[in-house]
Amino acid sequence: MIDQVRPADLAAWFAQDADAAPVLLDVREPWELQTANVAPQGFTLVAIPMNEIPGRLAELAAGDGQPAPRIACLCHHGARSQRVAAFLHQNGFDSLANVAGGIDAWSAQHDPNVPRY
Repeated sequence: MIDQVRPADLAAWFAQDADAAPVLLDVREPWELQTANVAPQGFTLVAIPMNEIPGRLAELAAGDGQPAPRIACLCHHGARSQRVAAFLHQNGFDSLANVAGGIDAWSAQHDPNVPRY
């Protein structure tokens, strides 16, 4: 099962496994990233558009001897990121979450400096 995490609870979700690298995977299109973006705070921000994920899985995998990263997926409202999280789960990634409500909820609930679109 993929966790549904509100933007305000993301830091606590990442902290559940202090050994795993925290990664926020933004699966929106480049134009969306230019419109509104999240500032990385305590996590690495990785931007890979949803349709490029299958060919770029290696970028998300743990390095040799490193624990698997905890990956929270983000899109505009949460539907694309949920699909990506399910795809990652099917491809062997275990520590996954979907940012519920996407960047729209991020702006509304967590950081009003992030523009809404």
